[in-house]
Amino acid sequence: MPASIQDFKPPPGLRGGHRQTLAGFWFRRNLGWPHPTEDVVVDAGDDVKLLVRASWQHGPREARPLLVTVHGLGGWDQATYGLATGQVAWARGWHVARMNMRSAGDAALVCARLYNAGLDGDPLAVLHHFAREVPRIAACGFSLGGNLALLMAGRRADQLPAALRAVAAVSPPVDLLACIEALGRPGNRAYQQYFIVKLREAYRWRQSLRPDLYEAGRERGLRTVREYDEQITAPYGGYQSARDYYERSSAGPWLARIGLPTLVLTAADDPLIPAASVTGHALPASGLVQREIAPTGGHVGFVGRADTPGRFWPARRVTEFFAPLLA
Repeated sequence: MPASIQDFKPPPGLRGGHRQTLAGFWFRRNLGWPHPTEDVVVDAGDDVKLLVRASWQHGPREARPLLVTVHGLGGWDQATYGLATGQVAWARGWHVARMNMRSAGDAALVCARLYNAGLDGDPLAVLHHFAREVPRIAACGFSLGGNLALLMAGRRADQLPAALRAVAAVSPPVDLLACIEALGRPGNRAYQQYFIVKLREAYRWRQSLRPDLYEAGRERGLRTVREYDEQITAPYGGYQSARDYYERSSAGPWLARIGLPTLVLTAADDPLIPAASVTGHALPASGLVQREIAPTGGHVGFVGRADTPGRFWPARRVTEFFAPLLA
């Protein structure tokens, strides 16, 4: 039977938003990618190059579908939620391509430009690149990458390659302002600290690679993600302010324009994404967009009784959603 949201039943001791979020990290901490990988550099234009790590099944490439994954804030192609989902897709016989956002992880050595939640042209460029080789593609984004995938599917609906058959987003912050306000709550202080430390470190690394683009020391003293977005993301991304960035880059208002099968999967107890920020946007009358909200699951946690790497239940739900669409 295909997986459904009712199938997600975590052990009683792992219920709750924070427990699920932390359990996701713990159960997936040792995951790796065991399959042969090719580094693919995609030219996205405007001096932007994207590093994608592709793993190909044996035989003609056009004979099998491709799953493209997109990581979240502070992640890269080794993000464990993407590894878990990719391994389930690989076991189904699909090719897997793990996209890095601009300068995420090793991609900084290819192109050190900053990424942000509104750069929906980047995954679009990746999809068009692989559509030349594979006629059936699905894309899955996680957290910030989920917003990026949904934004692309709605805002650039008329530019998508015909090969793209479906999209999924796990724990996507489709209302960035609501999510940044949630991140600022006292109970989320540990997440705030985790993200800002990673963002400051990443900025210093990129600045050292491109001192012609980025001002040295601009990250000093920044204590919150919102401060980082105000001082770094907005000015370097072409936005007037952090609020302007959030409003222009949120996928929520664009969900109604999505014209292909899409799954939005999140949890009611996600500590970083208020449920109302996900349910408060209209979906297309076509019924092509499915919005599924589990009672528990945390932020990209979803640790349950699942035969998937790291017990990551969405790996099964997402691939089963894609399977008939990629057949």
